[in-house]
Amino acid sequence: MSKALDHIKILDFTHVQSGPTCTQLLAWMGADVIKVERPGVGDATRKQLVDVEGADSLYFTMLNHNKRSLTLNSKTESGKEVLERLVKTCDVLVENFAPGALDRMGFSWERIQELNPRMIMASVKGFGPGPYEDCKVYENVAQCAGGSASTTGFRDGLPLVTGAQIGDSGTGLHLAFGICAALLHREKTGRGQRVLAPMQDGVLNLCRVKLRDQQRLKAGPLKEYSQYGEGIPFGDATPRAGNDSGGGQPGRILKCKGWETDPDAYTYFITQAAVWQKICDVIGKPEWKEHPDYATPPARLPHLNEVFGAIEEWTMTKTKYEVMEICNPLDIPVGPILSMKELAEEPSLRETGTIVEVDHPERGPYLSVGCPVKLSDNDVVVERSPLLGEHSDEILSEVLGYSADEIAALREAGAV
Repeated sequence: MSKALDHIKILDFTHVQSGPTCTQLLAWMGADVIKVERPGVGDATRKQLVDVEGADSLYFTMLNHNKRSLTLNSKTESGKEVLERLVKTCDVLVENFAPGALDRMGFSWERIQELNPRMIMASVKGFGPGPYEDCKVYENVAQCAGGSASTTGFRDGLPLVTGAQIGDSGTGLHLAFGICAALLHREKTGRGQRVLAPMQDGVLNLCRVKLRDQQRLKAGPLKEYSQYGEGIPFGDATPRAGNDSGGGQPGRILKCKGWETDPDAYTYFITQAAVWQKICDVIGKPEWKEHPDYATPPARLPHLNEVFGAIEEWTMTKTKYEVMEICNPLDIPVGPILSMKELAEEPSLRETGTIVEVDHPERGPYLSVGCPVKLSDNDVVVERSPLLGEHSDEILSEVLGYSADEIAALREAGAV
């Protein structure tokens, strides 16, 4: 069966994480992703955080599945000619160069439109237009500039970045969405367009509930935050709230049996109003069902520390899995804190293709994430990442129509 994007050719000028996340998603959906790399060097992540000597790093392999690698020196005249032919042939150009880099290469948006009016040019940048648009941005910088760090952590501690790569991979997800929208628009108009995904914008989009709370502060304290129950005044900006829930149903991370020695023996427990009476029964507090201080959600808000303290006394007598087994049949929302080791070993994630084992000619088998989006008519087979320049001849001949002699001449000129 054909893939959703199997008629689309992607010219992939991305490197490190944000751009490769985007193009890998498109490749998983069937697009022919041609990753353009510098001869002899390639994507910087090929040799970053190396764990197997002489092999591409996991950093690279886990971000570049299902792609083809073409080495190209665009500083040579023949290399520029190859690039022009690629622009004319491909549907989408994706890049996360420093601002102005493509212009300096002679491939401004205006020039790309001349070569291919149907081309979609998609870019990841640190910031959108404004005072910081020329600044270089990495993952943690994006988390800080996008509002995530200021609202993450406990109020008496430092701002914290999250282990989830919401700056890089999160922006890659946003960019892939924008590309698909532009491709759909092109089907109606025949025209390409620019797609821009600034990292600051992507992080802020993922922090929208904190922007919601910033505006709610005008109406008074945020009563579902722990500090309200503790009588601590709010400032003029959304505070850090520890592990409080970001929604209207209070929730926290609580200790489970074995927490003294297991750093992940915890559960997330939400006191959803609809199941409050069941919670009271489970934790041995039936008197709270009708008690005026606990019977309703507004009444409980000043007493959240006491409520969660009582719940934690119960969870500490159970493993995190036992908490799930008891609470889920009662519709009480809970979730175990799962380590990367536990996730890697979870059979159901292997069965759904969420975690896959991939074989690589240099490093052997390794684990990677699979496609997080499942389509009923398009199974995703995760193919290993390409070796540097592995598909150069194949792309030059099959995609661009170069003859064997012409390819040899390109090699002699140092273009590929």
